[in-house]
Amino acid sequence: MIRIIRKLSSLRSSNHQQLFSIGSSLLLSSRVPKPLPIILNPNRFFPSASLFFSSHSISSPSPPPLALAFLRGGCSEESNHHTQSLPLCIGCGIHMQDSDPKFPGFFSAPSAKSVDYHVRGDLCETNVSKSLKLGFLQQEQEVMTLESVKPVVCARCHSLRHYGKVKNAEAENLLPDFDFDRMVVPKIVSLSGARSVVLLVVDAGDFDGSFPRKVARMVSDCIDENFTKWKKGETGNVPRMVLVVTKIDLLPSSISPTGLEYWARQRAREGGAIQLTAVHMVSATRNWGVRNLVEHMGHLAGPRGSVWAVGAQNAGKSTLINAMSMCVKGGDVNHLTEASVPGTTLGIVRVNGVLSEKAKLFDTPGILHPHQLSTRLTTEEQKLVNISKPLRPRTYRVKAGHSIHIAGLIRLDVEETPLNTIYITVWASPLLPLHMGKMENACAFVDDHFGRRLQPPIGEKRVEELGAWVRTEHIVAGKTWNVSSVDIAAAGLGWFAIGLNGEARLGVWTYEGIDVVKRTSVIPDRAEIFEVPGFTVSKILSGADRAMSKKRDELK
Repeated sequence: MIRIIRKLSSLRSSNHQQLFSIGSSLLLSSRVPKPLPIILNPNRFFPSASLFFSSHSISSPSPPPLALAFLRGGCSEESNHHTQSLPLCIGCGIHMQDSDPKFPGFFSAPSAKSVDYHVRGDLCETNVSKSLKLGFLQQEQEVMTLESVKPVVCARCHSLRHYGKVKNAEAENLLPDFDFDRMVVPKIVSLSGARSVVLLVVDAGDFDGSFPRKVARMVSDCIDENFTKWKKGETGNVPRMVLVVTKIDLLPSSISPTGLEYWARQRAREGGAIQLTAVHMVSATRNWGVRNLVEHMGHLAGPRGSVWAVGAQNAGKSTLINAMSMCVKGGDVNHLTEASVPGTTLGIVRVNGVLSEKAKLFDTPGILHPHQLSTRLTTEEQKLVNISKPLRPRTYRVKAGHSIHIAGLIRLDVEETPLNTIYITVWASPLLPLHMGKMENACAFVDDHFGRRLQPPIGEKRVEELGAWVRTEHIVAGKTWNVSSVDIAAAGLGWFAIGLNGEARLGVWTYEGIDVVKRTSVIPDRAEIFEVPGFTVSKILSGADRAMSKKRDELK
């Protein structure tokens, strides 16, 4: 028995020696090639790139707007001609460059990693790979090929994905505004070519503020015109228009899906979407209704059609497309950059692998709506306004002659009411402080509390920067106090839900240019426990009170 054991041990040691000799010979005979560079300096490819990739263009007071427009990927044939040598960022759609970190689209190529970077410990023998020591003799694992390298994104996308903020805001300000009418509209309303499907992506928490009215009217007119030509036997590509209401997980669970869809169709029709093919209620974070949307888009687009996701900034287009990609098993699917920062997508991005065959899916930059209050706020102020958690009602029982403030952004005055009382429910971010008091004291709040106890705006200087404080008048009517009948919605903020029996006259104060609309109530429910007059308890109020107390102590 002892002789057998010794013989086996000698055979095992000889096998290990042969294994190490084979591994050493493989490493010495075949050198591991360096990974191919993802991008070279664009100035080496074409001379015109030096006009907008050199450091001299950054120091100049006004960079060439035409060259800057070329950086937005897929925007025009002219752009593709000038930037054909530059790779496209799959996260935001901008053409990348490695020449100037102060210029849009800058990125750094990742350094090559050894095959042993994932193995713990130190190498005892520098000429022998640890992968070979562990018995992995597959040579293809040791060669770093271009296919094994992860897709590279620009520095801006990397910062948004990992830190939630833009790395270089000055570089982003150099880009001109995205011209939607010139870059996207001609491709959607083209008379020839494959069928176009337009996804109108709308935020459920800010339906009227995020609804793309101009695009809806344009596509509806195109449908009517091209359908008439098609009936006459002429060439006419009739696009399909689909309304997608996102972030429905932020609405109360008590809301009726059927009632919400009917309400969305009515609001979309008033916004200009006359010819709607379908309406989808989805939640990208909860994966509600996403799979049905993917299947319906595949059916509408057919084998060669194009699907265009269109919507306002921060409406959730990129998040929706990423959720659609998760529903597809296998294939090479892009992962778009998603963040709470408005304007995350900079160019037109084609998303591969979601639709079957030769059908194409495009993500477009968010349309800037100046009438949205959120577009005027800073990044810190937007964090307070954005609705990231399920909405909860905050209800007041209000008499005539009283007013309600939502932070320092909007005020509702109850001027005349039936039977002296109405019920007002505030639907907005829970981080925003509220205040109810008498109308006669409301005017002094701008000087006394805006920017301090009522934030946003954050700081007294920001109050003047947001613009003039203007009033609009609304006559509302209802049949019962038990449920809300009418909404007064402010674009980019939230809405007041009014419950009353009779007719009332309300005055709404907000900053000039902000869109305030009256509509049928989307959520009829109200809170079971009413709010009391005065300020609501919030972190903003507590911080402002501490600051005021500290200032008083210093004066003493």
